[in-house]
Amino acid sequence: MTGRTVRLGLLGAADIAVRRILPAVSRAPGITLTAVASRDPDRARTLAAAYGADALPDYRAVLADPRVDAVYVPVPAALHADWVRAALEAGKHVLAEKPLTTDPRTTAELVALARRSGLVLRENYLFVHHPQHRAVLDLIARGAVGEVRAVSAAFTIPPRPPADIRYRADLGGGALLDVGVYPLRAAQLLLGPELRVAGAVLRTDPARGVDVGGAALLCRDADGATAHLTFGMEHRYTSRYEVLGSTGRLRLDHAFTPPPDHRPVLVLEGPDSVRRHELEPYDQCLGGVEAFARAVGGGEATGGTTGRTGGGTTDDPSDDPSDDPTGDEAGTSGAISTRQAELTADIQRQAQYAVGGDAR
Repeated sequence: MTGRTVRLGLLGAADIAVRRILPAVSRAPGITLTAVASRDPDRARTLAAAYGADALPDYRAVLADPRVDAVYVPVPAALHADWVRAALEAGKHVLAEKPLTTDPRTTAELVALARRSGLVLRENYLFVHHPQHRAVLDLIARGAVGEVRAVSAAFTIPPRPPADIRYRADLGGGALLDVGVYPLRAAQLLLGPELRVAGAVLRTDPARGVDVGGAALLCRDADGATAHLTFGMEHRYTSRYEVLGSTGRLRLDHAFTPPPDHRPVLVLEGPDSVRRHELEPYDQCLGGVEAFARAVGGGEATGGTTGRTGGGTTDDPSDDPSDDPTGDEAGTSGAISTRQAELTADIQRQAQYAVGGDAR
């Protein structure tokens, strides 16, 4: 469908869809909202009317609609796998909220299905589209901190309302799957995919049966570089990472959810000076939607091993570095999504072992 406007269907009127994704779709070139379905028909009709789309009776009706080229799936995490699979089997490209699934085997199966079907499958990590991370990587590549020794990253949020789905284990709730995946993804961005989980702890709320906070230590065996990750949803809001090197330290605040008008500041500490690099504001939500529209409209499919979502090569003449602020335009190639799921599962296993369970 090269060159055509991508016609998007919405499966579920989740808060992130209403507050962030649909407004971005309305501003992004090359994509338009065509159909909406929700468990609440009134909510579906209201959203559809606001964006000039059609309200359909259920998710299956959206998948069966020949006008729909792609779907956005913001349902609870435990339901992602079923609806992503159904969408791919219906021939639809998919933008799925993170995490793509709640286990690595299913993630790998869906990535393989998308690849076989020639369809785009993207995991909606919006922060990877922000140019501030390319600026960090460029500074590291130029030796601004020397040899990278350690990364520390934290994403924590205050407690949610008692009925929030993040507190429901049956829907894939918990701090690790909701907020912990952000610093984990950042660790891969900064240190590469060859990380292993050396240890982890999860603090579980016994009344709710979900983890509400935790930490993980990852290691890159080739050179001993480490990543220390902190996450939680009963904390002061924190969204930052720091790169410590042999000769300097680089810090970025508002790393994961900066407002569109936020001016990022990279703080670089060297042996004898502290420098502040101020960057231009950037709407990462709009950037993520535009990247998805380009991938679908450009006829790209889920890549496998290059760190990009696209044709699976890095020398594709259609690849435009300006579209790719992190060197991984989607942040969600098949290899990256699969590795992210494996590391998440390893954190869960290590945390179980830490409290006397079996880490096998």
